[in-house]
Amino acid sequence: MASSGNDDHNSRTVCVMDASGHLGSSLVHLLLHRGYTVHAALQPHAHGESQSAEELLPCNNEKLRIFDADPFDYHSITNALKGCCGLFYCFEPPSDHSTYDELMAEIEVRAAHNVLEACAQTDTMEKVVFTSSVTAVIWNEGRSTASTDLDEKNWTDINFCKKFKLWHALSKTLAEKSAWALAMDRGINMVTINGGLLMTPDVNIANPYLKGAAEMYEGGVFVTVDLRFIANAHICVFEDVSSYGRYLCFNHVINCSHDADKLAQMLLPSSDSSPPQSWEKTRIYQQRISNRKLNNLMEFENDQLLSN
Repeated sequence: MASSGNDDHNSRTVCVMDASGHLGSSLVHLLLHRGYTVHAALQPHAHGESQSAEELLPCNNEKLRIFDADPFDYHSITNALKGCCGLFYCFEPPSDHSTYDELMAEIEVRAAHNVLEACAQTDTMEKVVFTSSVTAVIWNEGRSTASTDLDEKNWTDINFCKKFKLWHALSKTLAEKSAWALAMDRGINMVTINGGLLMTPDVNIANPYLKGAAEMYEGGVFVTVDLRFIANAHICVFEDVSSYGRYLCFNHVINCSHDADKLAQMLLPSSDSSPPQSWEKTRIYQQRISNRKLNNLMEFENDQLLSN
């Protein structure tokens, strides 16, 4: 087991791409704290935006190296991956196309393909942790009549997404499927973290994850995840040699009016803080989604740490 302490990681180099987002920058901090050398790969944003991203990172840490790595420039990706045994890949929309629309799927798939192909060409690469989404799991015609809880075996239906313009779900599903196809074809050791709505300080009602929020709520599959929890989950699945496949990652379920109202107050401006009409119900919706696979892995990791 490779998670018994910082000393184990002193000679290990990993890459975080894109390190400019909330999750990416959190991963950089946690990995440095655990003793890894980290290649923080940032998209070369226009108008100096990458400078503000660099300010989020502990640039005075001698174990941190910062790279410009455009997910659409294969050579810049391979440069950032050079010498790395692991990659934590979190897609961030490019600055010239930041809106999730019907075109985003093609962009996200192309980026995923380039990154996985670069991993296949990196001799030192041992494991890839690919950030996907719960939205790549939950959307299909029969979700309301399913007899079992949704878990990692379920996939969002592409045609359902197109029919209801669920562009975030479409992009995440196609990108993850493309990554899995390439990983299996090229023999890349990959695991995915399918996260719920990421609860960052700037989360708001415009977040593309929230398309279909009322249906997720009533279906018992509206889940959120704290930044620290999902970052720790990424590191856990990377360090555990037994991890495999997909992991649903969330630590809160929005399935009652109290929680829905509380979330609405966070998402909406103070001048418009009344919750959607369909949330104003006193009933509690049964949870219909399971994160047991990840919880079992993280509990095992915690037990191992306590026993050392």
